[in-house]
Amino acid sequence: MSKDVVGMWEVSLSDGIYQIEIEHGTTTGKRVIYINGKEILRRDWMFKLVGKETFPVGATGTKATINIEAITGFAYEYTLEINGKSLQSFLDNRSKISKAWLLKLDGADCRIVLEKDTMDVWCNGQRMETMGEFADDGTETHFVVGNHECCIKATSTGKKRHGIIHSLFVDGTKVLEATE
Repeated sequence: MSKDVVGMWEVSLSDGIYQIEIEHGTTTGKRVIYINGKEILRRDWMFKLVGKETFPVGATGTKATINIEAITGFAYEYTLEINGKSLQSFLDNRSKISKAWLLKLDGADCRIVLEKDTMDVWCNGQRMETMGEFADDGTETHFVVGNHECCIKATSTGKKRHGIIHSLFVDGTKVLEATE
C-alpha cells in the first residue's frame, strides 16, 4: 500500500533529526502522521477536513502541530509548528540556543549537540553525562564518547555582539561546526 503524503518536514532537535510526514484524504478526512517512516497517529473518516493535529516528537516530547487549512476549493495548505512557533521561527531560534557538530568516531557517524541554555550535551540522541569546570579563558564541559575524551570549550570573544564561542575538541583535536 502506497502512502499519499501531502506534507513533509525535517526537524532538527537535540536528540536527533526527525522527518515528519502527513497523509490527508481530502474526501474521507483521513489523517495519518509518520515520524521517520513510523506511523504515530491515524484518524480515519474525519468529517471536518481542516483542523490541527498535535503530537510529541523526540525523546523530550517536543510539541508539534500540523495545521490543515483550506485555501481554495479542494486545495489545502499544511503547516508545521514546533513548540507553538512556525517551523522557520523555531529553527531560527534553535540555531541561537544550540550548536551541533557532525563527525566520524571509530568509523561511525556521530552528531553532538550542545544546548547553550541548559549546557546539556547530546550524542546521537543520548543525553551525555558531563563535568563542567572553569578554565583561564572560559569554561570547559568534559564528556566521553566511546573511548574518546571530548571537551566543549566556551570562550568569550571580548565583543558583546558576538558573545561566547563554543568549540568541540575530541582527543585534543578541534572539530568543525555543522550547518543544520
